[in-house]
Amino acid sequence: MIKKTDANVILPPATIGIIGGGQLGRMMALAAKPMGYRVGILDPTPDSPAGQVADFQITAEYNDATALAKLADESDVITYEFENVDQNALSQQSNVRIPQGIALLDITSNRIQEKTFIRDEAQVPVADFVEIKTPADLEKAILSMGTPLILKTTSGGYDGHGQWDINDIADLAEMKKHWPNAQLIVEKKIQFTREVSVMVTRSANGDITTWPIAENNHQHHILKTSLAPANISHQLAQKIEDIATKIATALSLRGVLGVELFINESTEEIWVNELAPRPHNSGHYSIEATTISQFEGHIRSIVGLPIPQIECFKPALMLNLLGDELIQARQALANHPEWHFHDYGKAVVKQHRKMGHITVLGEDNIAKLLNWAATHQEGTEDEQ
Repeated sequence: MIKKTDANVILPPATIGIIGGGQLGRMMALAAKPMGYRVGILDPTPDSPAGQVADFQITAEYNDATALAKLADESDVITYEFENVDQNALSQQSNVRIPQGIALLDITSNRIQEKTFIRDEAQVPVADFVEIKTPADLEKAILSMGTPLILKTTSGGYDGHGQWDINDIADLAEMKKHWPNAQLIVEKKIQFTREVSVMVTRSANGDITTWPIAENNHQHHILKTSLAPANISHQLAQKIEDIATKIATALSLRGVLGVELFINESTEEIWVNELAPRPHNSGHYSIEATTISQFEGHIRSIVGLPIPQIECFKPALMLNLLGDELIQARQALANHPEWHFHDYGKAVVKQHRKMGHITVLGEDNIAKLLNWAATHQEGTEDEQ
């Protein structure tokens, strides 16, 4: 194991420990390996997607302090692929570098803390929100904020889980029947025309780099496609990059941060929706479409290497493959040389689960992929 005295740079063949063995960890590992780094994974699932491409995997629960200590002992730097890391156990690993830090996890793992930070510390707009503890709190919010609102758990929710639309007072009565046993936040629904996201990172020297802004389309609260660069004005793009820079600066960011935003093109208003303290699904296009992918940028940031300005080769579309769409895509792969096909290596195909993705470059190929996706959805037969 290589230990460096330089405070900023960790060079190959040092070992990068990744907490989490899913597809994001897999793509982090695939970015780190060609650079000469060794990679270790901590994940409870044997032969996890990331473990399949790493040098070693410690198979244990994320809150297993002994297993986390073992990963720390065998690593020169630790990173994570998701928000819900055991912060207490991670903070006890004093013998290994954790450039992203624990504070970033604390902020982004709780929606109230996250939105308060974005609004008050980074000083950029978010939708109006208030903490909800009881049905009476929600009734008060409906009366004071108006509707429509969206009620969410403050932590743990993803892909639409832990979210409820509150369109009128009747929805309050329905919520009372199955009131969640969780800390809650209610947010004012805003009038927006597009959902977009931007990946941002910051080097050890404080230089901030952003990737092209992606325009995102969701189905059933799950990201379906990301188009980059987004079809928005230069003025809006510049405002979004400025927002990402403000947030990265306020966080003293290391690693990649995904910033999800809503925009209203007619009023040129922008609101930050959520932060992701790691590479983000909507940045997957960058693997093929940009000079440095979000995953290589993440690795460069946490090990202290410089990050060049990002250039985009061509417009790109990323299509998520959910459930058996992966099987349909496998069957069609031989007919689509334009596809950059990513299979996450998950052992079980589940409905609405992200199983892989396809990226294409260029306007003609984007149109072809959208046409294919329109007739190949979960539960449909493959028509090659």
